[in-house]
Amino acid sequence: SVAVIGGFVAGTLAVGAAVGAGAAVALALLVLLIVFVLASGAAKEDFFSHYATARGLTRASGKSNLPPSTPLLRKGDRRYAEQVMNGTLPGGAAGALALYTYEVETRDSDGNTDTDYYRFTVVMHDVPSVAAKVADINCQRRSGFRFMDGAEDVFRRMQRLELESEVLDKNFEIFYGTQDDEVWMKQLFSPTFIVWMSEHTPEKFAWELSAGSLCCYVRGHYDNAAELDAMCEASGAVAQRLVAEAGE
Repeated sequence: SVAVIGGFVAGTLAVGAAVGAGAAVALALLVLLIVFVLASGAAKEDFFSHYATARGLTRASGKSNLPPSTPLLRKGDRRYAEQVMNGTLPGGAAGALALYTYEVETRDSDGNTDTDYYRFTVVMHDVPSVAAKVADINCQRRSGFRFMDGAEDVFRRMQRLELESEVLDKNFEIFYGTQDDEVWMKQLFSPTFIVWMSEHTPEKFAWELSAGSLCCYVRGHYDNAAELDAMCEASGAVAQRLVAEAGE
């Protein structure tokens, strides 16, 4: 390109052919990097556009805000969503699919700031009929050792659901609101539902419910049609299970 040739000529005139060649190589690499980034961004936009169109979903471009209806959607100093798609999702449930990010800013003793980014693929459903039965549920992936549960629970504002299930205990920790009914919770998490969550959902799949708003999530931004479909189908199944039990 003209920029590469110009870099070579300028470098040669200034300090010799070797440096000029180095400048040309550096500029060539920079041009390739820019082209790659632009191409990747365009390909990503095309993918999500085609994905939404093929599934009859309405897609919002750019960054947008999600309603802060559950704890995950309220985290961080800043939060935003990309590739938000609304409609009847794969699996048949109405809802929204999005790539969600929240940012946490920290400052060291010298006043320097650093930002950590936490990325999730989320699916949201409104299940208002469930709010009459339970206010809050947090079904999260287990992250610590079982023997630490008692000590950790002292600091929690929610109650831990204890079930006699090795499958559940290995994969999940479940918490519910202090005013919610433990008997109803145990009926919700039937043996069949527990096995399904452990064996037939995306890796690291988790979910939370607050006042009739359901948010299912996995860490990372999915960019594969099969993974996005599986995420929507699993989330729809959780919503269906909640609504069915609330109707009993």
